[in-house]
Amino acid sequence: MRIRSSCSRGRAAALAVLLPLLAAAGAVPARADTPAPRRGRAVVPNSRPAWAQPSADRGEAAASSPVTARVYLAGRDRRGLEEYARQVSDPSSRSYGAYLTAAALEARFGSGEEQHGRVREWLASAGLRVVAETGHYLAVQGDAAGAQRAFGTALHEYARDGRTYRAPAGEVSVPAGLAEDVLSVTGLTTSPSRVSPGSGGRRDTLPGPGGAFANSGPFSDFFGARPAAGTPAAYGAVRPYVIKGLDGAALRGAYGAASTGLTGSGVTVAVVDAYDSPTIGDDVTRYAAGHGDAPYGRDQLLRFDPAVWTHTADPSVDPEGCGAAGWYGEQTLDIEAVHAVAPAADIAYVGAASCYDQDLIDALDRVVDRHLADIVSNSWGEPENASDPAFDRVYQQLFQRGAATGIGLYFSSGDDGDELDNSGTKQTDMPASLPWATAVGGTSLALRQDGGYRFETGWGTLKSVLSADGTSWVDLPGAFNGGAGGGTSARFPQPPYQRGVVPAALAGANGGRNRVVPDIAAVADPNTGFLVGQTQAFPDGTVRYAEYRIGGTSLACPVIAALQALAQQAKGSPIGFANPTVYDRYRSGAFHDVTDHPLGAGTELAQVRVDFANGVDAAGGTVVSLRTMGHDTSLAATEGYDAVTGVGSPTARYLTSYARPFHGLPGRTAPAE
Repeated sequence: MRIRSSCSRGRAAALAVLLPLLAAAGAVPARADTPAPRRGRAVVPNSRPAWAQPSADRGEAAASSPVTARVYLAGRDRRGLEEYARQVSDPSSRSYGAYLTAAALEARFGSGEEQHGRVREWLASAGLRVVAETGHYLAVQGDAAGAQRAFGTALHEYARDGRTYRAPAGEVSVPAGLAEDVLSVTGLTTSPSRVSPGSGGRRDTLPGPGGAFANSGPFSDFFGARPAAGTPAAYGAVRPYVIKGLDGAALRGAYGAASTGLTGSGVTVAVVDAYDSPTIGDDVTRYAAGHGDAPYGRDQLLRFDPAVWTHTADPSVDPEGCGAAGWYGEQTLDIEAVHAVAPAADIAYVGAASCYDQDLIDALDRVVDRHLADIVSNSWGEPENASDPAFDRVYQQLFQRGAATGIGLYFSSGDDGDELDNSGTKQTDMPASLPWATAVGGTSLALRQDGGYRFETGWGTLKSVLSADGTSWVDLPGAFNGGAGGGTSARFPQPPYQRGVVPAALAGANGGRNRVVPDIAAVADPNTGFLVGQTQAFPDGTVRYAEYRIGGTSLACPVIAALQALAQQAKGSPIGFANPTVYDRYRSGAFHDVTDHPLGAGTELAQVRVDFANGVDAAGGTVVSLRTMGHDTSLAATEGYDAVTGVGSPTARYLTSYARPFHGLPGRTAPAE
């Protein structure tokens, strides 16, 4: 499944950069039309996509059609791993913080040669050829007939969105004797784009810098500083211009870092994205120098890349492409934001071979297997129903392995609010929905003239364009233009750490009691966003460094990761999986309680933004629009926990609370799977 990044320059620009979403493909329960597995076999959960319906069935796939799949291994004592991760992550447990080394994790819970051998022998007996093997999976190739023998179900072709894709017709199963050996099987379901695991895929060359983006002025020096004179009033007043962009000093001031003296010293933050910008070293060095950030020390930024890159083409040229150049801005934002907030933290950049789940999982495995960092920032995802459910157990176990070794994984919650406008269905984003992930939501941030914190709203923007005669805002308040992802998962039960904090109405929105995202939040609104510096290709043919304001939960995620580095420095030891400790601090004064109307009910907040029509310069004229704040689709930032900002955004008290034993509310434990 192809993944999109979460950075946002503003809605129009973001749509050109981010990858198109695939239609719903969530997991489904067993149906009357689903053939039951034969006796002596064990079902592999979450193996069928929701779109594989009888009404769309176009018949069995040709027996000779090629199949490439991955069989992920469960390792030794999968349930024991989950329980160990829970205990070391629970502040009330006697085992809290007793993390394993990477070597001890492998020795205790790794797959081992015996498990590999059993699975390898079974696959070969079915006529499938093992083409690659790691400590976590076996990649196999063969045909549909062999796959049916191995996995106990026919593969059928299904009509979907005007095209035809292959998927299992029944539940995927394995021999009962291998039930504790096989974690999941991926690759049996095809989609508009697909990498060939184990064969190395296409050995692509990374493209040069992508097309440029620039902000037009005028700007306010700080929130509300410069009224947009000559524009019509909105909500009873002429509204101010947006800011030019925040920098590290502003972010450190907003979230209390400046007053603590914490810098992230002794902590390593990993950033995981697809690809690796060819100009990243020069860009981040120049940006730090230009904004007064500490210069990078020797080996402070290390990059870890795969042997080959795949699917680098733009999707407008190749439907299977990820648009590698579009990911360079994401990488640049993530690294510059981490360094700006935690200037002494080391950064390990880990590039994935493509924007597909399996390659991003490979990158995350590299972090955990080699313990490259204690904190991992991931600014990418996709709607829950668009994600392949066969990867759920793979991600869950990977995150549990991380938790067992003191590694916390942070994911942006998305930039499309409840996803209704984007996908036609209210849903959360993956992998942020997973109970073992820390989901990072977004805010709009307002600072005072002295740089101090003024207020935040939940990030949710409505856009109204200035009329042709300049006398009114068209269709005020306008259409939804972007907002923090959040809501209630349809796939995952509520983890214990959310009990007693998340309102019952949110947890029960889909029936039952489910996981709600996000967990925590920071600035994400591109209209109150961060100034990033990147080498870009301009229409005049030049390729040069330039700075522009950017946002999205892609900004919020590295900001939170960097703040966690400061908290870990204060603690003096790894925080690990953070959610139990985050929810422990709820209602303790550790967070700004963010609401959509911080100046009072009925008081609307909005800003005026001027954009170049061509996204680069004034040659094509400008477009003036009003951006109303605090309107995130059906989601609302309210007092207490909410589905836009979670428990809120961190304060200095949150950072320093880790410097001493903290006794929070009872019952905040790590999740059940």
